[in-house]
Amino acid sequence: MPDAFVYDHVRTPRGRGKPDGALHEVSTVRLAATVLAALRDRNDLDTALVDDVVLGCVDPVGEAGGDVARAAVFAAGWDRRVAGVQINRFCASGLEAVNMAAAAVMSGQHELVVAGGVESMSRVGIGASGGAWPVDPRVALPSHFMPQGVAADLIATKYGFSRDDVDAYAVESQRRAAQAWAEGRFARSVVPVCDGLGIPLLARDEHMRPGTDMQALAALEPSFRTLGEQMGFDAAAIAAHPEIEAVRHVHHAGNSSGIVDGASAVLIGSAEAGEAAGLTPRARIRAFVSTGSDPALMLTGPVDATDKLLKRARASLADVDLVEINEAFSAVVLRTVQAFDLDPAEVNVNGGAIAMGHPLGATGAMLIGTLLDELERRDLACGLVAMCIGAGMGTATLIERV
Repeated sequence: MPDAFVYDHVRTPRGRGKPDGALHEVSTVRLAATVLAALRDRNDLDTALVDDVVLGCVDPVGEAGGDVARAAVFAAGWDRRVAGVQINRFCASGLEAVNMAAAAVMSGQHELVVAGGVESMSRVGIGASGGAWPVDPRVALPSHFMPQGVAADLIATKYGFSRDDVDAYAVESQRRAAQAWAEGRFARSVVPVCDGLGIPLLARDEHMRPGTDMQALAALEPSFRTLGEQMGFDAAAIAAHPEIEAVRHVHHAGNSSGIVDGASAVLIGSAEAGEAAGLTPRARIRAFVSTGSDPALMLTGPVDATDKLLKRARASLADVDLVEINEAFSAVVLRTVQAFDLDPAEVNVNGGAIAMGHPLGATGAMLIGTLLDELERRDLACGLVAMCIGAGMGTATLIERV
């Protein structure tokens, strides 16, 4: 079976997902076109060689609807023969796009594919696409539907993470992200987003709060207490996990992922396609999986997906040098670290979505890029990305440098 290689990757900075955010004036299609254009220009890429563009987008409605990937191909000025497809696996959409692209290459059906994602959360509101999960009793009841923040609090309660634990993790995420930017660790891969005149609107992540400390976070009220206690979701959590007497609400805006705008793109192809395009491979996609997980805990998918991935790859965590776990909420990362007894010094070494934000459809591909850059910077070999997903799923990918 052919190998699937990563040849390059880019991402936009993450803009604050509010009307006063720097990227609010930029449409979803323009965000996606920005990374496609950058990937073409920095690699002198003949886009006619690309078989498909696979982009994750969690709320593909309005300006983000109608197959945003194909629209981005046109907006970026790519060859019209390049196809495009939009996919949605909730928060892991960008990572699933990478995995689908790799699968197409490994099966021999495609030679060169761009995978990534886009989300303009300031322009297309979170949850705008709706869906049966929260509203259809035939779906909501068996899946123990509850808001993700309540599920995160359930995880913290069940696995013994205190308010200090989740806040301390958030402070460290901010510290690591600030250090990564200060040391230029993202400079190689972040491309600015410009206006119609070519003037940069944003060149670095906007959501970060590097001065965050424990005292500042302690002043924040739990965000999901009212939903849990007054709207009945705590009862749903306890019904699913009766070993819990009461849900302790510990998550808030400061230890949860930020709402942001952003886009990402990863260039994936076979050895032959890379050679034909004059590209040098940087990593091989060794294995990938998706799996269902406990729908009430909802966000423990990284544990189940990592376990499945390692079995699929016939590998162990001793083979893995660095790990990226999407920081949907502090408890998600803390539980995964706890489950595998990971060294925190090897997990999310450049901070994560708590500090920099989580542009839903784009984050997974961003994490692949962050991981690869850091493996190269440290001259390490192997890395793993794992993501939690709404409705109780997990997706994970294992890459190794070549």
